[in-house]
Amino acid sequence: MPTIERDGARIHYELSGSGPAIVLGHSFLCDTHMWDAVSPALAERYRVINVDFRGHGGSTAPAPHTLDDLAADCRAILDREGVTRAVLVGLSMGGMTAMRLALAAPERVAGLVLLDTSADPEPPSKRVQYRFMAGLERRFGHIALIDAIVPRIMMGATTRRTRREIYDREAARLKQVNVNALYWTSRAVFDRESIAARLGEIRCPTLVMVGAEDVATTPAKSRRLAAGIPGARLVELPGAGHLSALETPDAVVRELQTFLSSCHWA
Repeated sequence: MPTIERDGARIHYELSGSGPAIVLGHSFLCDTHMWDAVSPALAERYRVINVDFRGHGGSTAPAPHTLDDLAADCRAILDREGVTRAVLVGLSMGGMTAMRLALAAPERVAGLVLLDTSADPEPPSKRVQYRFMAGLERRFGHIALIDAIVPRIMMGATTRRTRREIYDREAARLKQVNVNALYWTSRAVFDRESIAARLGEIRCPTLVMVGAEDVATTPAKSRRLAAGIPGARLVELPGAGHLSALETPDAVVRELQTFLSSCHWA
């Protein structure tokens, strides 16, 4: 699989399909596999670039970095692949990264799809909590109590109740995540600055999607995104939590395909 090297980090990504380019950006604690039920449908008509962010999957994160660095990683991948303009599809951390790339290099972005994400900073109480959890696991490795809490934050009540195989699979995967590799990226996410005041600068077509049961980045945050980005359309996904692309992939694909058919890459 292709990689690039930036600032001492190795960034892995996957390629599939052909046609106009789409970049997929996953949530914190996930990797390219988050899109397994979505990317094959997209690859039937589009060139899909599926990125492992620093510290996740096949990518490394040996030093402190920011979400702006993740955006620059994606831009460097576009350069490597000879892509002039792409639609950016990002969930949670992936959406935060996509918005920053759209602000830094609007000429490279043909459209934005923002799932379960936020332009706001992490609330102070949660920032302290998440920093503490990340620091504990960096020092001691996986902690059973944290491993039990995180899946309930990441997935909705309907998934826990009616799609138990998805919940159990993701809960098991989260227990295997390399917490040391994730530390600096966790700080990039939890210590992020607000970009809410700059949302009006985003002028590309934008679709905002959010799981109605998302407790990590609540629907209210997505409503603020849609209100702040000119012309953005908001879709709330019933029965989905934070990882909507895993929990309700058919609904996500349906909305994506409708949106992408209206985009212009030229």
